Amino acid sequence: MGVAIRTAGEGDRELVTRLLDEAFHNDPVSVWVFPEVAHRRAKHPELMRMFTEIVFAEGRIDITEDGTACALWLSVPADAGHADDGPVQLREAVDPDNERVELIGRLTAGIHPAGRAHEYLWMIGVAPERQGEGLGTALVRSVLDRCDREGLPAYLEASNAHSRRLYERLGFDLTGRPLDLPDGPRMWPMWREPQPERGA
Repeated sequence: MGVAIRTAGEGDRELVTRLLDEAFHNDPVSVWVFPEVAHRRAKHPELMRMFTEIVFAEGRIDITEDGTACALWLSVPADAGHADDGPVQLREAVDPDNERVELIGRLTAGIHPAGRAHEYLWMIGVAPERQGEGLGTALVRSVLDRCDREGLPAYLEASNAHSRRLYERLGFDLTGRPLDLPDGPRMWPMWREPQPERGA
């Protein structure tokens, strides 16, 4: 049975924010950004809301028809630059006293490949009770099929070893060196060349 996928609309903002908050609340990177549980409970939803707003404005959010999984994508042109003030603005909006909110943005921007247009999978969130059912794979594959047809590569940063293995099965390979967050977890930058034989 296939997974029905649609593009998220204005009425889905709260749903996407909640999905991301639930899916990433205990992710190693989120725990590093907000080490104290009570503080994470208070601030993490706002960070996910900001991510949702950014991608609604600049990219596309795909969501399963039943509202249990979503993927945030940005189309990055070959000549894209990284806004120096973006991480600063994010920190000021979410948690001004938490330098890690800004630092994670600066560090991931610093390893992001440049010089080739590509699709960037910023985040993918699946409701905890639905994880392991293939919803995330279906969301990613739908965009990768288009990438293969159009000859576009794709990029992401895996935030845990489980997701890294999933992305490897979808054709992503490690690119460059892993990013070790200061006193924190490792992230894996991953790149996927288009596979025209799949998109045909």
